[in-house]
Amino acid sequence: MTNFPEDDTREPVTKPADDAETFIPRPAAEPRVGNVMAEDRADDAPQLAETAAPIATNAPPNVERPLFHSYAQPPVRRPMRIPNFGHFLLLLLLLTVAFCILVIVLALVSHFHLLGVQISAKSATDVGFNLVSEAILYLVTFGFSLFVFPMVWNESLFVGLQWRGKLALTWFWPLFGVAVICFALAILDQFLMPGPTNAPIEKMISTPGAAWLMFAFGVTMAPFFEEMFFRGFLLPALCTACDWSAEKKTHRLPRPLDANGHPQWSLPAVIIGSVLTSIPFALLHVEQQGHSLGPFLLLIIVSLILCAVRLITRSLAASTLVHASYNFIIFSAAMIGSDGFRHFNKM
Repeated sequence: MTNFPEDDTREPVTKPADDAETFIPRPAAEPRVGNVMAEDRADDAPQLAETAAPIATNAPPNVERPLFHSYAQPPVRRPMRIPNFGHFLLLLLLLTVAFCILVIVLALVSHFHLLGVQISAKSATDVGFNLVSEAILYLVTFGFSLFVFPMVWNESLFVGLQWRGKLALTWFWPLFGVAVICFALAILDQFLMPGPTNAPIEKMISTPGAAWLMFAFGVTMAPFFEEMFFRGFLLPALCTACDWSAEKKTHRLPRPLDANGHPQWSLPAVIIGSVLTSIPFALLHVEQQGHSLGPFLLLIIVSLILCAVRLITRSLAASTLVHASYNFIIFSAAMIGSDGFRHFNKM
């Protein structure tokens, strides 16, 4: 007996077990959410209800969505195929702006007689004047492209055009062999369908100085910028336009991009794009050949070969290397045949 009053709410005292049995204390029941297990005694329920603490569940908190939820997250956009026809039109716009700048510069130089330059009717046939003007036009357009297209593509100009210079250097000799094949086709074309004897290109290189300038320009700047325009922008734009038109007509899904994020074209699109690229490429040079049919067909065949190199290797540098090597072989043959561009009558 104690002097303390009895407390009815205290826990009952467990009587010792018999010697034949080993007493194992029953673990305290863990609080549960939901229904109590069947093996729990009914008389434990009030005790659990009194001693159980609030239980934190794993359910995520009820987070209220923002009022402008559709504006908080950027919309999912389809991958952009580059360069497409819109990018080619943008290049034409940059080329037009560069041409306007060139005209203004030449007008100012001629008006104020800067550097002793005087534009006249003879300037149209002056090789040095034409090459310098063409170089300025190319460089200004290229400068604009280096600044504008990375903002549109979110990648550099050379990455978007698939330049891949290391691949072209790795395959230098096979690509140079392709240029030799193009030169062999040029010799065959000269025998089967010869051009005019007094073509404008022959008049332009009638002096050693003009010939050497054409040699240097023809194996450096001309192949680079022509390939950037025709095989870098126009060919991919036409191939993409062909596939896009077929997808809209047949309601097919767009063709997936490759591992580098560049478009993959169908065979019909590649064929149509190559032919449509080769025609303006040949028209660009046909005036130098006196509008002759034989050189025109040769230029189309050479352009088709350059398109094939660009598409197979997926390298703009590869087609540029073939183009520059082809021009190098032609000018080297002319230089050897004329004793260093000194005796053109031997050619």
